[in-house]
Amino acid sequence: MAPHPTAPPLGRTDAVATDPPYDRRRAWLITAMIVTFMVINFADKSVLGLAALPIMDELHIDNSTYGLVSSSFSLLFSLSGLVVGFLSTRISSRTLLFAMTMLWAVAQLPVLLAATVPALIAGRALLGAAEGPAASMSMHALYKWFPPNRRGLPSALQIGGAALGTLIAAPVLTWVITGFGWRAAFAALAVVSAIWGLLWWRVGHDGPFDHARTTPVTGGTPGARLPYRRLLTTGTVLGSISSAFGAAWALSLSQSWLPAYLRTELGMSPKAAATTISAVSAFSLVLLLAVSPLMDALKSRGVSSRWSSGAAQGSAVCVAGCAMAALPLTDAALPRLLLIVLAFGTVAIAIPLHYMTAAEVVPTAQRGALFGIVAATGTLPGLLAPFLTGRLLDTADDPASGYRTAFLIAGLVMTVAGTLALIAIRPERDARRLELDTPGSP
Repeated sequence: MAPHPTAPPLGRTDAVATDPPYDRRRAWLITAMIVTFMVINFADKSVLGLAALPIMDELHIDNSTYGLVSSSFSLLFSLSGLVVGFLSTRISSRTLLFAMTMLWAVAQLPVLLAATVPALIAGRALLGAAEGPAASMSMHALYKWFPPNRRGLPSALQIGGAALGTLIAAPVLTWVITGFGWRAAFAALAVVSAIWGLLWWRVGHDGPFDHARTTPVTGGTPGARLPYRRLLTTGTVLGSISSAFGAAWALSLSQSWLPAYLRTELGMSPKAAATTISAVSAFSLVLLLAVSPLMDALKSRGVSSRWSSGAAQGSAVCVAGCAMAALPLTDAALPRLLLIVLAFGTVAIAIPLHYMTAAEVVPTAQRGALFGIVAATGTLPGLLAPFLTGRLLDTADDPASGYRTAFLIAGLVMTVAGTLALIAIRPERDARRLELDTPGSP
């Protein structure tokens, strides 16, 4: 999605940059690989939640312990996202994504060797460390193959891979778990991760737009950098982090507790629960594919990024938060199902958009690092929400009361986060304050 063009202040000379050639065929091959990468990524994240009940039964663990295991995924998630974001300025995306997927495969092994709580925690912690940079670094790799005015659809497809991953994982992994046991699901994901990594090493070279640098309008040279203090205190970056935070709260609950909630509180069979989760993911995918061309159309008609992408992500998180808060207050089956879809599916819109808005106020040379910072801070709910929910379930008078409190807290957090994003995200204003001009914008 192209940054909205801004005119340079009077008396200043623009730094002119020539866009590199756009290799359409290669760019879309990389897009297909990145989408598959995200499918595997979210299948890895979903497997623990889908196997929650058989794991809890076999290992005789309570809700709090399961919540701890689930939260351990985020123990190093944010930190690794931050560290790898900075490393991306020196290490190629080809190498980074290859290393991540090899670690994904290795992370599934501890539980196959010893099915214990410590083994689960070790495996999930390693997996979280390897997946922390996944979304931001794969988006960074994707941007290297597309000019700014062609990034809307690829970005939506990249995040759509996350929804597609859950859409596919829910029925397939449920079938594997039911038919062959929950360990078989972990083993299958290890094999798939390794195969993708080997294919990526063969085809996943970095694109030419890695060197198309955003430059200061004061006549700076390509590759110019700004202090991170200035970048991180802009309203657009803070608002993007806020929308990411609200979306991550819903996503972490979806991956860790939604399958158990559907089974235990709503009385669904494994197949019905998997179908419901797939419906949520399908809704997310449809939204992502519909919103992307709409955003591009609005931008082409001169609508500012504040309204075309900033307001869209803030509104999506607010709507999902309201649905989350209403969920425990509804008893009718159909309205409750609709609220589940809205609460857990609508936030998908915010994920590609918070990267797009943040990208508009950062020099390209620092984009990977800033994406890492946004991912590290925006995904912190993954460390808190699953464990908090488990504690609420164990300390409540009954599970229904525990889920009610957890959903109300989630709704409040998400609504506040979405509102802050609506207020703070103003890419054009912040780009002017940082004196940035993006070559290649329409």
